[in-house]
Amino acid sequence: MAEIAVLYPQQPSESEGAGEVAAMTEGKRIAEALLFAATDPVEQKELAKRMPEEADVEAVLEELKDEYALRGINLVRVGTKWIFRTAADLGWLLSRETQEQKKLSRAALETLAICAYHQPVTRAEIEDIRGVAISKGTMDVLIETGWVRLRGRRKAPGRPVTYGTTDAFLLHFGLEQITDLPGLEELKGAGLFDGRLPSGFGVPTPNDSAVLTDSEDPLEDDATADLFSEMTDEVKAEAAADLDAAIEAVEEEEAEALVARAEAQAEAEGQADADEDEGNKQG
Repeated sequence: MAEIAVLYPQQPSESEGAGEVAAMTEGKRIAEALLFAATDPVEQKELAKRMPEEADVEAVLEELKDEYALRGINLVRVGTKWIFRTAADLGWLLSRETQEQKKLSRAALETLAICAYHQPVTRAEIEDIRGVAISKGTMDVLIETGWVRLRGRRKAPGRPVTYGTTDAFLLHFGLEQITDLPGLEELKGAGLFDGRLPSGFGVPTPNDSAVLTDSEDPLEDDATADLFSEMTDEVKAEAAADLDAAIEAVEEEEAEALVARAEAQAEAEGQADADEDEGNKQG
């Protein structure tokens, strides 16, 4: 009997096959409706909650993605989320003339790259990798664009904040997941590495998981509003005194510069008057 079962395996009944087809069809209709109405990427697990239990959400979305591949809008994956977006080759049809956005500085681009590849990463670790200090404004710009987020706090002295990338970062750069970032060989092929690299040099595998690592603690409720909430009154007073001293120094420098310009202008005017008098005497 076992040999017969191997030679003639049981085929799914027509009713079972019809049920799977119906679940796939209904699943695609539901996913299409939800994604069409959404303004932001939708989590795959949220789509799965609204589909028939028999539907394989992964298969449904992949088939729907294939169906839209050659249309004017495409279904794209952004991490664990999905969204409809205009086909890349038709984007120019929807473009409109707007004020040119200010480009990110080189420091901001380098900081963004470090956040993407080394996350979770702290400000001190970013500075160590770049070899130079970064200004607070650089991180503010990346956070305001929505590409970098505050993840948690490092379990280390001072409990510095850790940073990572967002789904908006993936969406803007056309990445389905953070691991789609180019690796070392791809970067070499693009000509971004010239000459010989140091021994042991490598590009880390990026990971933007929302789950905190063993070296991280969660952020406090007010951490995003005030990163300096742990500063003591003494430290705050010292910082305020340093700021006042810096402002006073700048004001003194500006005053000295104004006096110097006024003296130079007066000297030039006096010389001009002397030259004019000398010219009149000779005349």
